Amino acid sequence: MARKKAAVDFEQSLADLQALVERLENGELSLEDSLTAFEQGIRLTRDCQGALTQAEQKVQILLERDGELGAEPFDAEQAE
Repeated sequence: MARKKAAVDFEQSLADLQALVERLENGELSLEDSLTAFEQGIRLTRDCQGALTQAEQKVQILLERDGELGAEPFDAEQAE
């Protein structure tokens, strides 16, 4: 269940980031609100990047065989 929660958190963070970008691009925020939204966007970006990096590391570990990386088909049902 932790995997699904992490995926939901990533998806939610990405959706929140997209909404923030749209608000900033709209140009209707005050300077103070824009700065607050920008700070929140930076945090969300770092969270998303961290989740992607962690997922990439897990994939590399799972694919490593005898010190070499090899491509293997992914089956989501087996991963759970």
